[in-house]
Amino acid sequence: MQHRTARQPAHDQGGLPMDDDAGLSAELAAVVAGARRRALRDGDRQIDTAHLLHSLLESDPEVRATVGEATQLARLLGYLVQRSIGYGLRWQSGVEDSGAIAVVPDPAPYGGEPKETGGWSPVAAAAMEEARRRARRRGEARAGGTDLLAALVVDPQSRAVEVLERAGIPACDLRARVEARAGQYAEEGGAAR
Repeated sequence: MQHRTARQPAHDQGGLPMDDDAGLSAELAAVVAGARRRALRDGDRQIDTAHLLHSLLESDPEVRATVGEATQLARLLGYLVQRSIGYGLRWQSGVEDSGAIAVVPDPAPYGGEPKETGGWSPVAAAAMEEARRRARRRGEARAGGTDLLAALVVDPQSRAVEVLERAGIPACDLRARVEARAGQYAEEGGAAR
């Protein structure tokens, strides 16, 4: 019997270039690696926004605090865990591409395969690029967890937004909380992430 997570080439294990071009904090690079492992383990064709959200929630305490209270967080994680039996079965048959995003960046800088070969969903690749843009607007060289969280809720048709809404966490409210926290950090003289 062969395991579902058979050894993959190094580039398929979630490796992310750790140079300045990646534009991700070490913590966010670990989130991406976790999302890649989750997609491989679940047999999904691409890393999508729900993979990123799940990995982000598991890894980043600031993101968990931003998402909401413990009961909301538990419900959200419950929906994400059910991916392989519910959402996942429906999602495995298609690519996450709502059509709401006009320009899809090449996912290769994030450790994914070029979009023609299917490493990242177009929406997830766009979210990664938006996270990097948010960091650059703040004058930061690398994006952090809350940058990605804000970027994951930009597209109202994304899988991350679908799961958030099902868990009773309106994406527009979550984005407002992220922006409020970023403003609070800026006022305090700290770097918002």
